[in-house]
Amino acid sequence: MMGTFWRAERAAGRHRRCGGAMIASVAVVVAHILYPVRVASAYHNESASPDPQEHDAESSRISPAQCQPLARLKRKFDNSWINHLSPETQANRARSHRTVNVEDDGVSNTISRPVYNGHYVPVKPTALKNPRLVIHAADVANMLDLSDNDVSSTAFLKLFSGDVESAFDGISMPGGGDDDRTHPTWATPYALSIMGDRYTSNCPFKTGDGYGDGRAISLGEVRVSEDNAQHPAGARYELQLKGSGPTPFCRGADGRAVLRSSIREFLASEAMAALGISTTRALSLIVSDGPDGDTVDRPWYSDRNTRKDAPSINDPLLSRYSLQQRRQIIRDWTLWSKSDPDVLIKEPCAITTRVSPSYIRVGHFDLYARRIIGQEQGNRTDEWKELEQMLWHTCFREYPKECFEPYWKVRDAYSAVKCLLKNSMDDLSTMTANWIRVGFAQGNFNADNCLIAGRTMDYGPFGFMDEYHPLFAKWTGSGDHYGFMNQPTAGYANFKVLVESLMPLIERNEAGIETAKNDKSSILSEAQALFDTKVKEIFRVKLGFHPMDSNADTLWVTLEPLLRASHADWTVFWRQLYMIAAKEFTVQTETTASEGRNAESMLEYLVNAFYKPIGDQVKDDFISWIGSWRSALAASFSVRTQNMPYIEPAVRMRTANPKYILREWMLVDAYTRSSPPVLKSMPFSDAVDPSKGDDYTIHELLDLVQSPYGEGSVAQEKKYYRRAPDEALIAGGTAFMS
Repeated sequence: MMGTFWRAERAAGRHRRCGGAMIASVAVVVAHILYPVRVASAYHNESASPDPQEHDAESSRISPAQCQPLARLKRKFDNSWINHLSPETQANRARSHRTVNVEDDGVSNTISRPVYNGHYVPVKPTALKNPRLVIHAADVANMLDLSDNDVSSTAFLKLFSGDVESAFDGISMPGGGDDDRTHPTWATPYALSIMGDRYTSNCPFKTGDGYGDGRAISLGEVRVSEDNAQHPAGARYELQLKGSGPTPFCRGADGRAVLRSSIREFLASEAMAALGISTTRALSLIVSDGPDGDTVDRPWYSDRNTRKDAPSINDPLLSRYSLQQRRQIIRDWTLWSKSDPDVLIKEPCAITTRVSPSYIRVGHFDLYARRIIGQEQGNRTDEWKELEQMLWHTCFREYPKECFEPYWKVRDAYSAVKCLLKNSMDDLSTMTANWIRVGFAQGNFNADNCLIAGRTMDYGPFGFMDEYHPLFAKWTGSGDHYGFMNQPTAGYANFKVLVESLMPLIERNEAGIETAKNDKSSILSEAQALFDTKVKEIFRVKLGFHPMDSNADTLWVTLEPLLRASHADWTVFWRQLYMIAAKEFTVQTETTASEGRNAESMLEYLVNAFYKPIGDQVKDDFISWIGSWRSALAASFSVRTQNMPYIEPAVRMRTANPKYILREWMLVDAYTRSSPPVLKSMPFSDAVDPSKGDDYTIHELLDLVQSPYGEGSVAQEKKYYRRAPDEALIAGGTAFMS
């Protein structure tokens, strides 16, 4: 379980004396959502977790050269991915270049080409011209032990804009050898599966060998003290530069990200973390600035590109259809009346540095399993080795205490597989259920965008839902399968790919084919039930019940059609429902609820959640539902047990139903202000004092989303606690996107 508690930083570990000058940061008290820290034992040539006293003693002996900005960061790099796993062989690299008829320069590795083996390829980032730091997350910087001096330095700007070697200029390492400046960076291959079906059509070579990190390059893995760790896998975080140029997996694209999409990714990463949902984090956002900066052309939406209003249920054109058919037509119109961009615009390039304990995807296992399954000549040593290496490395990175330490020394791959699947199942089902809780739609939840440990990543065509619809998605290509309420099903489909990808290891490691079939069947049955249960638990808590109390299940079943019929705003509705629980009644005994206004008057709390006035029938249904809800909460008091302690409904509901989410119209407002010559302001944008600068709204939103469950200031509530503006529900790039 996650726990929130106050923690003071140790001032002693934050002081460094360099050449007679003291660099110190004031010790502060910060609230963090933390997991229990779990640290793996030594693995391959992995060093043991550092002793804090040794770390402090070593810090006191830092040379003047190592007191430069980022010196401490460089000393913390420990890249287990390239230390534990296999590189592309020289023979296969040569074969690959022959395939695309391109000469290998031996350095950049930025040409789209097939990669036939290995877990990574070295890739040199393409640095941004004229880099400027737009924003950074102080919490993430602190987690990585980066001081204010580090963040404000030129070295920081260089490193996280892709100029890696120059950033570390003059910083030597203990026992560093002849070339201390060399810093390895890499990209990884993986496969594409959509809803459990394996694809190769997106690969330019139609083999699956050209798919992988197309514009994200790993900068390295940083070891931090256990005090700073914020994840159960322990004190290791991998840094990736997203938008840092082409890789062998770019599939002919430029490998760049633009400021618009980078602002969305940065803010969404930090918003999800504050919501208590497992996610990759964002350290920094750097833009290529000015008239001489890097730009790329991207398709986008003109002012004319809007979604047309759906016909009404009484439209004469629909008169020949039954009521049920008319409802289906309107539903389909709402879902599919999305269009693609209609103009090409030139946008500034940007790089977001994302941070995570690992970026191990279901797609990684998918790739290596395909290479085994596709072999016609039996067991190929290299292919089997790469899949098994992936297994042990994942256990080491994500589940060291549970799945690595008990089984690695005895090489019990069978038990490690089952342990990995059990933990991944739990993490993925928890993540997708929490997406439902906060109204988040990932949009493109393929297996290659699905991290093994249930961590939200790749904030591309995502969106937070305004008006409720069970199949909501921002992306024009999401379809029903990635619609809002179908996301747990998509998560299960990705988990199924993981199970199928690991079955060859069960078959090979003494268990046999029959055991593998039985294990697969039982694991998938358990997973299906767990994904369903996690969603039920989410709605129970959102309604104020204990997560194990099934009394709430019928309440959600009857509420769901009311939310559709009333055109309810997902976030405002649930938060206002919490207000009813908080202000109008509390459960006092197993049979009574406190006196409060009647259900009809309580409905007034919900009026502002509806995008259209509700009719008499819907109003009556809501009044009836509120009465049933209140009675069920009172009844739940009587079934409390040691395993189901009673907590006031309002207490549960406040922490399950955020007041502030990152709505698309807010993001549009932020990125149009940051790129005024490029992107036109939207009609729902408020005037901002020009003296505050173009990036002011980005910082304002970061401040807002870091406290999503609080009431906020008067100004924040007035500006951001509201339904989406009507224009935002139809505008291309806001209501939907490609």
